[in-house]
Amino acid sequence: MPEENHSTVTEFVLTGFPGLHPQYQGLTSAVLFLVYLLTMIGNATILFLFATDRSLHKPMYYIILNLSVCDVLFSTTTLPKIISKYWFQSGTISFTACFVQMYFIHYLALVNSFILFLMALDRYLAICHPLRYSLVFKNSTVHILSITAWIVAKAIPLMMVIRAYPLPYCASNVINHCYCDHIGITSLACTDRAAYSIPAFVLAMIVLLGHLAFIVFSYSCIIIAVLKIANVQGRLKTLSTCSGQLIIISLYYFPRCFVYLASNIGITFSTDLRIVIIMLYSLVPPMINPLIYCLRTKDMREKSLWKRFNRTIVPKTQVSAISD
Repeated sequence: MPEENHSTVTEFVLTGFPGLHPQYQGLTSAVLFLVYLLTMIGNATILFLFATDRSLHKPMYYIILNLSVCDVLFSTTTLPKIISKYWFQSGTISFTACFVQMYFIHYLALVNSFILFLMALDRYLAICHPLRYSLVFKNSTVHILSITAWIVAKAIPLMMVIRAYPLPYCASNVINHCYCDHIGITSLACTDRAAYSIPAFVLAMIVLLGHLAFIVFSYSCIIIAVLKIANVQGRLKTLSTCSGQLIIISLYYFPRCFVYLASNIGITFSTDLRIVIIMLYSLVPPMINPLIYCLRTKDMREKSLWKRFNRTIVPKTQVSAISD
């Protein structure tokens, strides 16, 4: 069918998990709602601590702040719609809204990748070049790099939407996914999608693998630097500052690269398994990021979170002692 033909699709239908038995839909929606709630509470805690404690106004914590904002926006873009599908049987999404969701999903994913790149850069400079760290990696430097990331990341998703939106969608309007993504939408077009999907895939992989290549390089240098530390306790202490980031990076990059490659080189597996993998790497990191950084980051754990906990508990204890 020629591309000039107008689309006959006015809305899309999100299937969520296609193979999910109806008796488990209530449980699934409850789990998704819990994930969303924990994500909001955890990241709101990060934002609150940062806003009320000036001791956290350091380069690393500004990066964590950007990550929290990105996680909140991504979860809000994806989860409410799929929760409403199972709660209110509202799985339809308008044609335009689907493309808007697609844009923000890919945009925030790229911003997230930039932020993880900045985290790796922060650890690389702090461990491998400690004397230059305070001179090179200032708050102003983080602000500039963060703003640049939020602006530059707009280009690729916008190009993907501009190229995909005019395609003729005249057949099925069912998207086998929990949200609108580029592959899910363009696979429904009544035309050869290779001309549209391949350039988008190549650009996405260049960005993702470019960031991943630097992250691998930086942590390789960090490991070499750590091995040169004579004190075993010093090695463990230095590595502990990177462990949380390594967990998040592994959850973010490896499943995502696997799914992207599998979708474009012909590796096939069940739709439900694919969706479960995508939802895990999309939703688990935003939920556990606050836990990792609150518990494993010394300033946030001891100077901020614990201090506020003591302020809440101690007065109550004092009042109780006076009354006794």
